[in-house]
Amino acid sequence: MPAAIDTVTTEVRATGERMSEIADVAIRVRGISKCYPIYDKPRDRLKQFLLPRLQRFAGRQPGQYHREFWALRDVSFDIGCGETVGIIGRNGAGKSTLLQIICGTLTPTNGAVETRGRIAALLELGAGFNPEFTGAENVFLNAALLGLSRDQAEAKFDSIAAFADIGDFLEQPVKTYSSGMYVRLAFAVQACVDPEILVVDEALSVGDIGFQYKCFRRMEELRDRGVTILMVTHSTGSILQYADRCIVLDGGRVSHDTPQVLEAVLAYEKGMIAQQCPAEPVVLRPSTDPVMSSQELAARQTARRHAAIEEVRFGTARAIIDELRVLRDAGAGATDDPVIQSGDEVVFRFRILSSERIPDVVLGVSLSKTMGGDVWGDNNLNAGVRVDLLPGATEVDYRVRLPISTGEYLIHCGLARFEQDSREELDQRRPMRKLTIWSPRSQVGVVHAPVSVTVRTGKTA
Repeated sequence: MPAAIDTVTTEVRATGERMSEIADVAIRVRGISKCYPIYDKPRDRLKQFLLPRLQRFAGRQPGQYHREFWALRDVSFDIGCGETVGIIGRNGAGKSTLLQIICGTLTPTNGAVETRGRIAALLELGAGFNPEFTGAENVFLNAALLGLSRDQAEAKFDSIAAFADIGDFLEQPVKTYSSGMYVRLAFAVQACVDPEILVVDEALSVGDIGFQYKCFRRMEELRDRGVTILMVTHSTGSILQYADRCIVLDGGRVSHDTPQVLEAVLAYEKGMIAQQCPAEPVVLRPSTDPVMSSQELAARQTARRHAAIEEVRFGTARAIIDELRVLRDAGAGATDDPVIQSGDEVVFRFRILSSERIPDVVLGVSLSKTMGGDVWGDNNLNAGVRVDLLPGATEVDYRVRLPISTGEYLIHCGLARFEQDSREELDQRRPMRKLTIWSPRSQVGVVHAPVSVTVRTGKTA
């Protein structure tokens, strides 16, 4: 639920000292811990409520009828006014719990939080909205929760409506909204009420690419005005692009807190990879192995899709793109060091399986920011290299330097064969996997092309 707080202090089990007043600190977190009781059986709740009281009354040591789950343990940090801080960590690391405590919608078990300034929080989809109210009514409701008077809310209403851009739906109950419309209106309210602290928890992931771009532009404007921004996201590209500092949570504790954002992202992603099952090594099929039929390849095509990024895959499956590895110029796989620096030489290594000899195929690869338009792409036909497939496995390397700005990109691949005026789609994979690119200098747009600046004063020859 959105929070409106001029100065909020949450203190539990006070240590006897008051947090000092420091003008340039917007958020101060000290020793925050949060424990949730886990009950194995419903009746254990009743036992926990009654029996310890009776045991104390009888002079006995009270028992415990639940297990403890510590979502956070002894978390401490300061966030300065005007800082943009990214918080990352795998699911269950305690990110959302921490944000709820900072916003005052959740009470910690131990510790203290102090904030200065109006907090606008977008913690989860629809939080703070009454589903029976219209969008316009919810604008005024949320504005009141954020501490605005009716006159102030009316003065900002037109800018909120324009930013949300949901048309006549503004006068309809929000229970009829799609998830995208929900987040449009919610972010518009939070971002247009002049917050001093903006807290965003993964909510923008449901918006379309155009709205996401508008939201990040708005966040840049707020940052330039000195607004403190705290963002939780699984998009390491967004963290690299926007954050001045990164906090990594692991098992409810702070494992990294550093202005070296790339260092923190690499530590987080390597930790995520360590949690996964080791990938099977790429082994080319020996010529003595039986070649898979087109029916077997079609079954493999159907079974192997990247569900996490909603891969769409289709084609005749006479040949398929079985695997793709992204390698650095030094030969290290992107699963070992998944962030590629802009301008580094990258190798896209394809493993293609074919049921028969197929001459003169076209293998294409492209990058996009989302499922929309490509920002880069090429193929062997454009490169003037003929690729003939033989029955079995074929490995193809594409080597390229990508001068692309910081961000997360989707890799799309396609295998086809042209014959006169006809085209056979053998295997289309859109998208096949993700790629994170980091550039040491923030820029507008997609192409990473830093300018060299020369300043001359006076007359020149």
